[in-house]
This record gives sequence, C-alpha cells and structure tokens, in this order.
Amino acid sequence: TVGKSQIHALLGENGAGKSTLVKIIYGLLQPDSGTMRFSDAEYAPKSPKDARGLGVGMVFQHFSLFNALSVYENIAIGLDTNFLENDLKCRVVELSRKYGLPLNPDDIVGNLSAGQQQRIEIVRCLLQNPKLLIMDEPTSVLNPLEVEQLFRTLKKLAAEGTSILYISHKLNEVKELCEKATVLRNGKVVETCITNDFSAS
Repeated sequence: TVGKSQIHALLGENGAGKSTLVKIIYGLLQPDSGTMRFSDAEYAPKSPKDARGLGVGMVFQHFSLFNALSVYENIAIGLDTNFLENDLKCRVVELSRKYGLPLNPDDIVGNLSAGQQQRIEIVRCLLQNPKLLIMDEPTSVLNPLEVEQLFRTLKKLAAEGTSILYISHKLNEVKELCEKATVLRNGKVVETCITNDFSAS
C-alpha cells in the first residue's frame, strides 16, 4: 500500500519480484491472480496506455529514447495526447524549470548526459499528471550531484500530492528519501516498515 504524497521504497534481492510487480502496475504484464486498487477503485490496466490514463507513470532504469531525435521529438512520441509544437515546447520548459530539471527542447538526445536523458523521461511522465510515479533504480546512472537534484525533484512532487514508488538497492538513499519501505522475497511481501526505524548498514 502506497499512501498519497508518500515516497515508498520497494526493496528485495535480484529476482524477488520487484520488476514484475511494477510491470503489472504499469500494465506491461497481466497478473495471474489477485486484485489491485488505485484511488479507491479496482485497478486492472491492460496496457501502459491504460495505466497512464488512470494516473500511473513510470521511469525505467533503461531509457527508451531515440538518440538522433531532439528532446521535444522524444517527448512528443511518448505522449498519448497531441500537443501543438510550440505549446509542448513551452510546457516542457515550464515543467523542467518548476521541478529543477533543466531541458532545452531543441537539444539532440545523443549529446546529453545520462542525467539529462533521465530528465526527459521524468518530464514526459509529468506532462501526463501522474498520481503515482514509479521510479526503477533511478540513480544507477547518475553522478552524486544529479542524485541530489533528483531527490529534490521527487520530494517536491510528493509535497504536491504525487505518490512515488521507488525501487532501489541503495539503502542509504532509501533511508534519506523514503518514508516507508516494503520488502519482497520470492514474490511475496515479507515486511513493510518505516525507514527511520532501521539503519542503512
């Protein structure tokens, strides 16, 4: 259970079921059994488009971007709604400034750092006003300054009402960023705890 405005960690060893679970939440996989609820209603997305339409966004560990295209073109391709080019470029600049994720819509993606490319994925999600944002190992390709900036962004989003499900193996980051953590083992929940109650070592 992830609360409103909560940054909630999903923890577990490789193979514990973290990626499978979030792919089910995002509509990439269909569950064999069980039910999900989201915003007090039954939730069963058949595709990522369904999930996005219901308010769930996801930023994957491995980016789905075209290096030869611009920031704007990559964002436009990934949206379910059509925007006029100038309107979308303005919205990208506005959102990227608001959340401390500076982007130039005309930059070519292949010329950007991993941190800048991740910003594109996040801004593309934010354009669809998610109520739940899933982040899969988001700091694995970031330098320390980029991690610090990402954490500021996620805390701001949570303060404004977005819930965040955060997958990580880095317990020091989880302790710094997340309010609660759920631990999976062999596809089952074995513990949900308040992160302040455990040490990162």
